[in-house]
Amino acid sequence: MRLRSVLITLPLLTALSSSAQTPEKIIDQSLKSQGGAKSLSKVHTLSLEGTFTTSGNKSGTYTLKTKLPNRYYSEILSGDKTSIEAYNGKSAWTQTPAGEINTLVGTDGAQLEAAGQYYNSHLIDAKKNKLGLSFLGHAQVAGKDTLEIEVTTPAGLKRQVFYDAQTHLIVRESATVGGIDQQILYSDYRSVNGIKLPYKIELHRGNESFDISVTRASINSTVGERVFDFPKKSQVQLPDLTALFKDVQANQKAIGKIRENYAGTRNEEETDYDKTGKVTKTERKEFSFFYLDGQQVSTLVKKDGQPLNENEQQKENDKTQKEIQGIQKKDAKKEKAKEEGKDKEDDDDVTIETFLHTAQFVNPRRERFRGQDVLVFDFEPNPEFKAHKLGEKLAQKLAGVIWVDEKAHQVVRLEAYFVGDMKIGGGVLANLQKGTSFVFEQAYVNNELWLPTYAEVHLGVRVLLVKGFKVNQVIRYSDYKKFNVESVSTIGKPKDASGATPATPPPAPNPPKPQ
Repeated sequence: MRLRSVLITLPLLTALSSSAQTPEKIIDQSLKSQGGAKSLSKVHTLSLEGTFTTSGNKSGTYTLKTKLPNRYYSEILSGDKTSIEAYNGKSAWTQTPAGEINTLVGTDGAQLEAAGQYYNSHLIDAKKNKLGLSFLGHAQVAGKDTLEIEVTTPAGLKRQVFYDAQTHLIVRESATVGGIDQQILYSDYRSVNGIKLPYKIELHRGNESFDISVTRASINSTVGERVFDFPKKSQVQLPDLTALFKDVQANQKAIGKIRENYAGTRNEEETDYDKTGKVTKTERKEFSFFYLDGQQVSTLVKKDGQPLNENEQQKENDKTQKEIQGIQKKDAKKEKAKEEGKDKEDDDDVTIETFLHTAQFVNPRRERFRGQDVLVFDFEPNPEFKAHKLGEKLAQKLAGVIWVDEKAHQVVRLEAYFVGDMKIGGGVLANLQKGTSFVFEQAYVNNELWLPTYAEVHLGVRVLLVKGFKVNQVIRYSDYKKFNVESVSTIGKPKDASGATPATPPPAPNPPKPQ
């Protein structure tokens, strides 16, 4: 009976032990084993240098450098072939073994940014850094019992981290970085300036494996920003940005009226997350839309793939009519103020001029994007500019990357994120949290006009001093149709198969013409 009781009790104790574990407790134990959270928070730079062999008996050198707050550089050199993955605080980039240097966009770029944040933060103050944590349970890694946690970024990117249940040191990480699945195993930890670092690293990157021996490890040695920036050989001289952006703005204004001839479909997928990074809700909506006075006027037509019923659709149509009337009234007021010479720029407007004053531009290069030659450069807040208006304060909180078609004078892609919290109404109305980001793309549609094609929003916000929330939204534009045909000699008319100009009616409800 005693043996039977023991056999019954052991699984129960194991289950109780697992249930008592929390990701915060596991990370806290690991930080103590690595040297302490206080010491790790003082690590401004980290450099690992070593040599490697592969399963195919190739050899080479490996370099990893990180720098606060989120800089990341990984280099694998074998013969005359060099592979690089880097994040410079504004944009992610890679160099292929063939020598091609490219800016990473979308999820691939966000993965490198997440790697930079992870390796620099050591998961200290994960909550402050808007990282979700969840305990997944026990797992066997290289014959060792480990505790697995999952780290989720505000953008929904995930990384699995495995901690030795005895030493509490990290023995494995699994994540997708730069679009490539990676597993990294760590062993042979040694103390460097009071911090334990691995001297044996087994890197599995896609179909390749690298057995790395670290030959030099240093903490807080000098690591310049140039390490993380694009190589000089890939950079070009920036054109006159004031002239370029003014041309872009003028072109956008000219296209604004022409857009009012077009209707389209917008699909939105919105995902809400809890504090651990788990999905709490996902909604999918489809809208028909058209442009009026530079604004998109939208009507919901489907929800989660299902068309609205007759009553629901009528309510949505009524909402759209009210929105149209509101835009028309606002437009009439603006016209009247303009006639009386009283029209003023809103304090919360972010214009090209605002942007030129509040930002500074670095790392200019020429690349190909979606098959087109483009000028690409990073931007960051200008520390010498003193912001006063809301629009200026908003713009000065942004950093990111811009892709410009110089010939068309169009921004083809924009990635931007908040480098700090942006408080609206002193933080009472809303607080857009650091790391909130957005992406916007437009393209030359139907060989006629530049129109939006894609957008992303990764939102961390606290509203009216209540509990904050995290939302990711992906927006896709499609099915553009011209419903108000006009002669546009500078843009060109679309033609159908017969050579005639099609005139497709707009989606319901029909937009009334402005009075």
